[in-house]
Amino acid sequence: MAAAAMAAVAVAGLAVTEVASAGASADRSRPAHDKALQAGLEALVADGALPGALMSVRGRDGRVTNYTAGVGDIRTKSKVPTDGYVRIASITKMFTAVATLQLADEGKLALDDTVEKFLPGVVRGTGDGAAIDGRTITIRQLLNHTSGMPTGVPFMSNGILPVKDRYFETREMLDAALTQAPTFAPGQDRVWAYSNTGYMLLGLVAQKAAGRPFAEVVTDKIINRIGLKETYYPGPGDRDIRAPHPRGYLFSKDDKGNPIAGDLIDITRFDPSIAGAAGQMIATPSDINKFLVALQDGRLLKPGRLAETRRTVAAPGFPDGWRYGLGTIEMKLSCGITAYGHGGDADGFQTRAAITPDGRAVTVAFTNDEAHQYEVLAFFDKALCATK
Repeated sequence: MAAAAMAAVAVAGLAVTEVASAGASADRSRPAHDKALQAGLEALVADGALPGALMSVRGRDGRVTNYTAGVGDIRTKSKVPTDGYVRIASITKMFTAVATLQLADEGKLALDDTVEKFLPGVVRGTGDGAAIDGRTITIRQLLNHTSGMPTGVPFMSNGILPVKDRYFETREMLDAALTQAPTFAPGQDRVWAYSNTGYMLLGLVAQKAAGRPFAEVVTDKIINRIGLKETYYPGPGDRDIRAPHPRGYLFSKDDKGNPIAGDLIDITRFDPSIAGAAGQMIATPSDINKFLVALQDGRLLKPGRLAETRRTVAAPGFPDGWRYGLGTIEMKLSCGITAYGHGGDADGFQTRAAITPDGRAVTVAFTNDEAHQYEVLAFFDKALCATK
């Protein structure tokens, strides 16, 4: 979550749209929006480095307010679509973790099973030094990033642009990761490293345990189960985002890889298979909040399993007060409240989502994953604290 350099492009248009949750009474159909939050969104997009912003806020009473700021397209200056589709990137990890825990409840796997049980002979690292070995890695360790799997995404050393139109099989990504040395031996106390390749491997394990394609597992066990109409796992070859959606951007880079201020590249369309079970999904902000509510109220996991997702380990490199559970980040907010959720950075989009124990949920999305990351986190904290 390093800070990124800023760019400047023209920004125009902002809006706030207010809607009520399903079943809300007529007198709750127009919840008042928070002027301070709207102003905060506008401030974040003011210099154009983040061209557009979307936010959905769900109060503890179920009322929903959707906000936008900036532009949805820097070329046409079109408005940001209210509650439009965005790439949710690593928020996908919450879905992957929930599907895995559901399989555990069905007796198809146990969290302390090794990877070897499901993928015999597959996970054998060839990197220098200590090798990666599926016989010593458990499902639990993949879930909470204590497996020691390499942290980077294979084939991304030169960024997304050279591979944006290429489709990747998860096994291909895994085999490339296995040429690297592990970050550490799995399961060591007080050792942690965020690993996208670990979650790609987890998707293969869950797929094998379920006996169905991983995208189908997530769709059947989560998306369809709780009626998420605006959430999906893109299929093979699907490089687009469903309408309506804002466009996503990257900074162009100089010869040394440094961002060039004021020069943005449209990266809306690319093949998300390079992220797999670690970050492939697409959704609207309000649908992510619906997922968070369904998870917390027991429609996806039993209370004991939910509590298990929130048993955390220290997460070095994350903001102060943040810890990692099983596909869930515990966030200590500036107002003293604890929230649970995840963030995601896909090329062109950065998203943050969380819910408080009393049911307040916020999901924010911005259309450049490289800009103002610290400021986005501060605003996200403020939004969660301000929601009633």
